[in-house]
Amino acid sequence: MNKRNKNKHSEKKNLLIYAHYYIPDTASTGQILRELAEGMLDRFNITVICVVPSYLGTVEEKYKTQKYYFEEINGVKILRIRVPEFSKANKISRVKNILAYFFGAMSATFKVGKMDYVFSISQPPILGGLLGVWGKWMKHAKFIYNIQDFNPEQVMAVNYSKNKLIIGAMMWFDKFSCKRSDLIITVGRDLVETVNRRFKGKKVPKTVMINNWIDEKEIYPVEADHPKIVEFKKKYELKEKFIFMYSGNIGLYYDLENLLKVIEKFPVGTKAADGREVVFAFVGAGSVLDKLALYQREHHMDNVVFIPYQAKEDLIYSLNAADVHWCVNAKGIKGVSCPSKYYGIAAVGKPVIGLQEKGTEVRGIIEETRGGLCGEPGDYKTVEKNIGWFIENAGAEELEQMGSRGRENLVKNLTREVSVNKYAEEILKL
Repeated sequence: MNKRNKNKHSEKKNLLIYAHYYIPDTASTGQILRELAEGMLDRFNITVICVVPSYLGTVEEKYKTQKYYFEEINGVKILRIRVPEFSKANKISRVKNILAYFFGAMSATFKVGKMDYVFSISQPPILGGLLGVWGKWMKHAKFIYNIQDFNPEQVMAVNYSKNKLIIGAMMWFDKFSCKRSDLIITVGRDLVETVNRRFKGKKVPKTVMINNWIDEKEIYPVEADHPKIVEFKKKYELKEKFIFMYSGNIGLYYDLENLLKVIEKFPVGTKAADGREVVFAFVGAGSVLDKLALYQREHHMDNVVFIPYQAKEDLIYSLNAADVHWCVNAKGIKGVSCPSKYYGIAAVGKPVIGLQEKGTEVRGIIEETRGGLCGEPGDYKTVEKNIGWFIENAGAEELEQMGSRGRENLVKNLTREVSVNKYAEEILKL
């Protein structure tokens, strides 16, 4: 028996994952990679190379003394790289931080043993793919490139840079990573189309689509009178309010500044149909948070509340506290990025206001399940109309049914187990 088990264990393939962030960091990609790694441990011995916990810019003292830190979490071996602290609002400090990870990860590759597969994610932009190519070459391994966001397409969509030389170089390098991959796994139907478009249908790298997910056993509907939800609402003065919630990265790719201008049309004291006062809560952090907070103060929008990231174990309660959730992208993000926050919204069974272009993965899911109301990014009149509809229908059964349909679809088609199994099967086919 022991011998058989030993042989079974020795048959497991070795998989190296390059993850910019990994738990306990709150980055959505870090959470997905944690669940992916832990979910594949029955088929692979897994090592993760990532940064020391630092998603919000600060580094704990215990991670400031060495260049590398070796850990093990839930059976996954982790090699952490020390990086400098940074401010999300300061481009230079962010670049220094990212480059420290990139070069640190290249060196760290020599500190892990033989690998059969190398798996990298499209974070940080361009460099994530290049790390995968590096790992493939250094370890003589098969390379799986997981594209969560396409760059430079994302940079172009939000006008982060208009420098044609920089954008051209970014495209060349990321196409180089795609060509060197043995498999591209991306997260939406519209993102698969982007791969085909990049290569104009010729010599297109092998690409499959696997949805992101949330652990539906970890995040699920909770009654509104749960003590933790009551405590959350009390802490942030949300008690007895009708809550529109945005939960996640408050960054460049969501057009949140213009969204705030639409929200301004619903002044303090606006009442929902069931008598509750309407409030708009933004939970998270990111590069445009300070701008939003300044606008809110200058325009005396006291019905807009900013709430810090919640600990992972408390996410279930903050998500459940909302009556309606935002799931938004800026214009031009179609085929470029797929908002993972949708899966958490569906998991807690809440209706959605979607701002997604037609043909995008998440808009398709929302419309197919009739789980909310959608509009095109930039169509602010429709945004205003949809906010108004939810206010006028607060307390109605249709809102509850919208949320229930989203949850039912998630449990049937978008579970962690389904997606993780697809990943393992696709990798083992190589």
